[in-house]
Amino acid sequence: MSRILVTGSADGLGRAAADALLSAGHDVVVHARNRERAASLYPLVERGAGLVVGDFTERDAVRRIAGELNDAEALDAVIHNAGVWSGRAVMPVNIVAPYLLTALLPGPRRLVYLSSGSHFGGRPSLDGVDWRGRRPGSYADSKLFVTTLAAAVARRRPGVLSNAVDPGWVPTRMGGPGAPDDLELGHRTQEWLVSSDEPEALTSRGYWYHRRRSEPHRAVHDGAFQDDLLRALAEETGAVL
Repeated sequence: MSRILVTGSADGLGRAAADALLSAGHDVVVHARNRERAASLYPLVERGAGLVVGDFTERDAVRRIAGELNDAEALDAVIHNAGVWSGRAVMPVNIVAPYLLTALLPGPRRLVYLSSGSHFGGRPSLDGVDWRGRRPGSYADSKLFVTTLAAAVARRRPGVLSNAVDPGWVPTRMGGPGAPDDLELGHRTQEWLVSSDEPEALTSRGYWYHRRRSEPHRAVHDGAFQDDLLRALAEETGAVL
């Protein structure tokens, strides 16, 4: 059994993934942005899940969580699930926090980053990106960046299985009640990628939708764009991948 961190697991896809992995016998660490949100995770904690709390809009909170995790039992995998749809938190939460955790947690051998079909509408340009969220960020851009991060990590860390997953537009608090995709299918792929020993799950650099691999935005596998993104994030955060 594996030790797996699921970020943004107070509700929605993260909660469903954490619950399913815990039920399968894995050692799961759940995450909430504050103590109020963490209260909803107590049923999972009572079943044995670990808990970390911190607001991913705050880089010091991300660094503190990474320190807590590095001081505890080693992680085998991380599902980078936390995300926001709109507003000034888009870049800090959707790309800066996953990058920082990846840079500060060198141990996990399996990494899954939550992407979106919206990433196809992202701009493969870093000009004028506001990483600190002083103004509202583009969700599509943030998902293109995090999908590119997944591919860049796979290239830079060949011993790590790093993949991006499009869970579909599912009826969560963020997706809304009218979302057309299947909530159950929306979390199964990331669980499979962090826990299965099936040959397909032991691959890297994938962009997945409902356990099927497909081609992402062409910029995702552009090595120069990957390097530019990693350089920009390293300069911005002071943490080098």
